[in-house]
This record gives sequence, structure tokens and C-alpha cells, in this order.
Amino acid sequence: METIHIEVAYAKPDTQVIVPLALPSDTIVEQAIEISGILKEFKEIELGKNKVGIFSKPCTLKTTLREGDRVEIYRPLIADPKKIRKQRAAQGKRMKKGG
Repeated sequence: METIHIEVAYAKPDTQVIVPLALPSDTIVEQAIEISGILKEFKEIELGKNKVGIFSKPCTLKTTLREGDRVEIYRPLIADPKKIRKQRAAQGKRMKKGG
């Protein structure tokens, strides 16, 4: 069976881990994450809740990997980005009027 070389990545504000792996060519995202050992190191990761992607493009846990892929495990957002942008825009308008 052919082997592919991939990476599994997870980042927190103060830590980043990238695990290089050589796996069979029919490996799916979920298997790669489990084999990487990241789930044991970071107990807060729940594959049912955390979103995953390959090179910043969302994918499912059942996606088959290809040579050179980097599987990324995403942390949940703390705040809604759209809401924050609206708040910043509103603050900017008030500052310009008063300044």
C-alpha cells in the first residue's frame, strides 16, 4: 500500500503543535488525528465539537487525506467575529464625531 506524508496541527494562544506522520494513502482525517496523539496531549479537543480543516479549508472527519495535507483542528470561537466588527465600526463612528 502506498504511503502519504501529512501533518496534524493544533494551536492554542500560547502553544502550537504540528505532528508529521507517514500513513497509508486511504487514511481519513479522523484516523490521522487519533494516530497523531494530539487528543491525548490536549484533553479539551472533542472531535464531535471541534471543527477540522485541511490548509484552512473546512472538511469532515471522513475526508480522505492526500500527500502533503496539513490537518488542522480548530478551537471554538470565543466571540462572534461579525458582532465584534459591528461594535468596532460603531465605536469608530462615535470617535470621529466627537474628535
